[in-house]
Amino acid sequence: MKKLNISWEGIHDSTGYLFSFAKSLACAVKNSPWPEYTEDIVATSGFAFRMWVSADLCPSATSIWEFDNQKPWVESGGLTCDYVGRYWGQDNIEEEKRLEAIAKIKSSINNGIPAISWDTGLPEWGLITGYDEDGQMFSILSIVEDDSPASSQMPFAQLGKREIPLLSVLTITGKSDKTEENILYDTKKLAVSHLTGAEWSDENASGLEAYPALIRHFEEDFNPDLSWNMEYFLGTYGALKYYAWKYFEKIKETELATIYKAVFEAWQEAFEIKTSQDISQLEVRVRISTLLKSAHENEIQAVDIMSRSI
Repeated sequence: MKKLNISWEGIHDSTGYLFSFAKSLACAVKNSPWPEYTEDIVATSGFAFRMWVSADLCPSATSIWEFDNQKPWVESGGLTCDYVGRYWGQDNIEEEKRLEAIAKIKSSINNGIPAISWDTGLPEWGLITGYDEDGQMFSILSIVEDDSPASSQMPFAQLGKREIPLLSVLTITGKSDKTEENILYDTKKLAVSHLTGAEWSDENASGLEAYPALIRHFEEDFNPDLSWNMEYFLGTYGALKYYAWKYFEKIKETELATIYKAVFEAWQEAFEIKTSQDISQLEVRVRISTLLKSAHENEIQAVDIMSRSI
């Protein structure tokens, strides 16, 4: 049996709801030979800027994007990777892709790096941290940790065939020679592309349009039955904004760093209000929507600044 000693320790998650793909990606990089990319990769892959909101606030909106773009998006940030995917209507290649993914997972673990996989423990992103060839079992690290065997192990045969039967496995394989300047340029391109609605997300509001789609649930379309859903979206995207701020701060893009610090602080405060106060009170919802509108205005400004340099 080969098993890596991996945990979520050291991955910054200001709300406890950090988007599971971004959290898994950062953790895999942290436990690779290139840990200096741990925080950067969340921004340079574009995920610090990505937002998707469904009309009914279904959390599954965060999982509706082009999975095949994981490889080019992550490689845009200066790393190299392998990727295997199998989606709806591709039953004829299910076994072929599962075996291909298993081989890449084993290779990654043999190199000391966990693999990022869809639907490990629950239909979110998580990590595969080990494998037992004799028992045909994977060791997994779910974003919702407990000590039960069901949450820490997965049969090889279940890969890509669990609650939402899609296969998506990404492994980090190396570091490219891409310069910091080129990474910054492409990060801005990815951010602007998403924020202006150029990336596919089915019928979900995405990028800047996610703001009014979320804000209306704190205003005219408030439904107390969606209280947790509001918290989920605030926590998921609020935690991501930290990484945009820290990336721009690190590379001394002072104007964008200042903007994204304010964006992060607005989302974080909105999340903290939601989790500590009575959302049924109008004045509480007004404070949250005011904070989100401020963040929205700041991100509009950020798009303008980034667009002028790409």
